[in-house]
Amino acid sequence: MATAKHVHTLIVGAGLSGIGLAYYMQRDCPDKSYLILESRQRSGGTWDLFKYPGIRSDSDLFTFGYEFKPWEDKKAIADGQDILKYIRETASENKIDQHIRYGRKVLSANWSSQEQCWTVQIEHSNSHVKTIEEVSCNWLFSAAGYYNYDKGYTPEFPEIEHFKGQVIHPQHWPEDLDYQGKNVVIIGSGATAVTLLPAMTDKTKHITMLQRTPTYVMSMPQSDPIANVLRALLPKRLAYKLTRNKNINISRLIWRLCQRFPKFARKIIRHSNKSLLPKNYPVDQHFNPPYNPWDQRLCAVPDGDLFNAISDGKASVVTDTIKRFNEEGIELASGETLKSDIVVTATGLNVQLFGGIKLHVDNKPVDLSDTVAYKGMMLSSIPNFAFAIGYTNSSWTLKVGLLCEHYCRLIKHMSDNNQAAACPELPSPTMPTRPLLDFGAGYVQRVLKDLPRQGFEAPWYMSMDYKVDLKNLRHGPVTDENLKLYPPSINVDVSSIKNKTINSTQQHNKTKETSAA
Repeated sequence: MATAKHVHTLIVGAGLSGIGLAYYMQRDCPDKSYLILESRQRSGGTWDLFKYPGIRSDSDLFTFGYEFKPWEDKKAIADGQDILKYIRETASENKIDQHIRYGRKVLSANWSSQEQCWTVQIEHSNSHVKTIEEVSCNWLFSAAGYYNYDKGYTPEFPEIEHFKGQVIHPQHWPEDLDYQGKNVVIIGSGATAVTLLPAMTDKTKHITMLQRTPTYVMSMPQSDPIANVLRALLPKRLAYKLTRNKNINISRLIWRLCQRFPKFARKIIRHSNKSLLPKNYPVDQHFNPPYNPWDQRLCAVPDGDLFNAISDGKASVVTDTIKRFNEEGIELASGETLKSDIVVTATGLNVQLFGGIKLHVDNKPVDLSDTVAYKGMMLSSIPNFAFAIGYTNSSWTLKVGLLCEHYCRLIKHMSDNNQAAACPELPSPTMPTRPLLDFGAGYVQRVLKDLPRQGFEAPWYMSMDYKVDLKNLRHGPVTDENLKLYPPSINVDVSSIKNKTINSTQQHNKTKETSAA
């Protein structure tokens, strides 16, 4: 590349995770060089990509924000533009933006055990001209999230070609979309759908959320009154720390309550929903999922805006399945037709790990399904590769921050002990494994077979508990018998490690098949 042919850490993605890692590297490993590659022309990741009305966080910004940078806005549930501004401020204040190269999509990466480094192939898009560049690095870190930025998920809808209106996916929202006085149907019931519905009621004639299955939805205050009081009385950083700890504990308590007492949690959520909806509203039809709370992510709506829109008659929820499209709209299995001018397919994401990078080890392609996650940040058989995937049951950034800290601790440890390569190795070829994410969302279930796996015990499982990760990632040792470290003069024995990983996965599959039989 024009400014670097080799760096210590190559970071893929200039979103929340990538900029966060850059901060920790500057703070904890100032002697290590890094470069951030961003395939788009702007930073911000998700918060720059999505442009649909009402785009916001579904976690409070005191936990979704960085631990090192206080969230100063009065809104705890923040708008997308405010979050984007916050991320870019972080990059600018710490001069991280000087290390970002835009229009660079990482295509593939090959680890050389002999040279103990990665060689990375990059597509550079500039003024409609694409060229291939190459850079090498000691460590490759994926901060690219877990979904495909280029294409959202839309199922096959029968006879959709007959529909004369517009069909839009939220991931590709047209900036000039005119929905003034229009009838709009949103297909979906997740975070995007419950955000879009109240945000569009100011212009639409009527808007309907069409869901196949209900989702748990809870109202929460858009502003945190305790946080605002603490800010008025205490120094900024102390107030932020206290609010952050409070919200972490509350979020963790709610999740544990839902896991341990699902029937009780269901009753609480139902009571809250009923109190915010019109009298005699069919709560059990539209807001009573067939699964337990937090088997899928619970949707938060600020100040009950979704329920307010329904109560005001501006919006409605329909729980049914789609039979077919026709010229006027959507014909349902019940026989009803939802007439629509615009249909929004808020039907989810296409999962794509590591930005779609094709990984190779010593010129041999890596099958991710043959690997097992180590500490939720590395993969068995792949040396000097790390990634950041946040929590599915809490604020994404809580997990990412701890992973970035731990990564820097590992880098420092290796530097202090003259170690050049680190590679996780399974303790036994028969170690049982399970799916990487224990999460019921459709976009996860569709691709589980293609993802890495996890074990049942540390350090081989994906912890979803902040307190556990705080103990292990921030305060626990950076090395153990499962992480093999190699000095510069010793080649990494990836062949034997890969065989063990493959055998473990195959053994688990055979065990599962035997049990099922």
